[in-house]
Amino acid sequence: MIIYTVRPGDTLYSVSRRFNVSMERLESDNQLENPEKLVPGQTIVVLTDNTSHTVAKGQSLYSIAKAYGITLNELISANPDIRSPGRLEPGMVITIPSPGRKLGTIYVNGYAYPGINMGLLRSVLPYLTYLSIFSTQARADGSLIPINDAPVIAAARSGGVAPIMVVTNMVEGSGFSSDLGHVLLTNKQVQNVLINNIIATLREKNYYGLNIDFEYLFPADRDDYNSFLRDITVRLHALGYIVMSAIAPKISANQPGLLYEAHDYPVHGRLMDHVIIMTYEWGYTKGPAMAVSPVNEVRRVLNYAVSAMPPQKILLGMPNYGYDWTLPFVQGSSARQLTNPQAVALAGTVGAHIKYSPTSQAPFFTYYDQARRKHEVWFEDARSVDAKLRLINRYGLGGASYWTVNTSFPQNWLVLSSLYDIRKVI
Repeated sequence: MIIYTVRPGDTLYSVSRRFNVSMERLESDNQLENPEKLVPGQTIVVLTDNTSHTVAKGQSLYSIAKAYGITLNELISANPDIRSPGRLEPGMVITIPSPGRKLGTIYVNGYAYPGINMGLLRSVLPYLTYLSIFSTQARADGSLIPINDAPVIAAARSGGVAPIMVVTNMVEGSGFSSDLGHVLLTNKQVQNVLINNIIATLREKNYYGLNIDFEYLFPADRDDYNSFLRDITVRLHALGYIVMSAIAPKISANQPGLLYEAHDYPVHGRLMDHVIIMTYEWGYTKGPAMAVSPVNEVRRVLNYAVSAMPPQKILLGMPNYGYDWTLPFVQGSSARQLTNPQAVALAGTVGAHIKYSPTSQAPFFTYYDQARRKHEVWFEDARSVDAKLRLINRYGLGGASYWTVNTSFPQNWLVLSSLYDIRKVI
C-alpha cells in the first residue's frame, strides 16, 4: 500500500502511470466520487507491489520516503545500488518498496444505527469483528425502549460479525442524561430490572454481547457506576456474553469534568472484555475549528490509558466524519457535519487545496462562501487513518472502534486491511 497525495496538475491518468496501476483499479479501490477532477492534497491509496520513482530536481531520499509514507531505512534497503544516498541525480530511477508484512491481528468494532444502508453494511462487514447497534435506551424504571435491530443483527451474523447490543442512558428524543444515569445507578430495584431486561433482550435477539455506553454521569455516581459494572459483568459472563464499555478520553485519573470523572479506567480495565476509548470530538459541533481526532492529543490519552488498564483490552476510537466551521467561531454556533468523501468533494467545488497538519496528523482546508464568510474544514483521509491505526501497534492495543460505519469511507478499509488482519469471533 502506498498513500499518494495529489499534486497540482495531477490527473488519474498521470497517477496511474506513476504507479503502473490502471485508472480503473485506482477509481474502484478508492471509490473516487469525481475521478475526472482530483483535488490537490487529496489522498489516493495505491495497492501495489514495488514501484519506481523518477527523481526530480531537489529531491532527497528523505523527502521521497516521506512523500510515499515509508521510512528512510526502507527506501535505502530497497535501493542497494545507490552508493551515495545523500546525492541523488535528477532523472535517476529508484525503487519504492511496498510495506512489508502486516502489523498483527486486531479486533475491530463498528457502531451502526439500525437504519444503515444494507448494501453499505455488507461492504464493511469483512473488516469488522463486532457490530455495535446504537442504541437501546434505558428508561428510569429499568425498562428498555425497543429498536428495529433484527435486520442488522441478521446481516451481521450472516457476514461473520458478532452483533453487540448497546445500552445507553439517553432520554428518548434527547441526549445523554445525568439524571437518568443517577436513577439507574443508585436505585438497586431499578438496576435489577434493567439487568434482567438486558439479559432477556440479549437472548431474544441473538446478540453476542453488551456494550455499555453511559455518558455524562454525575461525578458522585462514580462508585455506583463501578458497582453496576461489577454486577452486570458477573451475570453476563456467567451466561457466556462478552461485555465492553465506551469511556471518555482521559489524560489523568482525576481529570475534572462531567464527561470524565465517573469513568474509572482501572475498574473498566479489570472488568470489561474490551474498553472503547472515544478518542474523538476534540473538534466538535459546538466548539471551535480543530481536528476531530488529533494524534498528538490521542497519544496523551493513550499514555495514561495503558498505565491504568491492560493495553490489549483497549479499542482505539476512530472517527468517520468531519466538520465545516464558519469563522470566526461564535459561542453557541454549530459546525456542519460532513462525511470524509463529502469534504474532498467540497474542496473540489470551492477550489481549495487540502493541507495536512503535521501536529494533528489530519487534513484541513479553508474557503469562502458566497456571503464571503470564511470556513475551516477538518476531516479524515488515508494519512490520518494510517497515523492513528499505527498507534494500535505502537501501544500494543487490542484494536479499533469506528464511530460510525453508517457512511462510506472506502480508503479507511484499504488502509486498515493493509496494516492488520481482522480477528473474527463467530
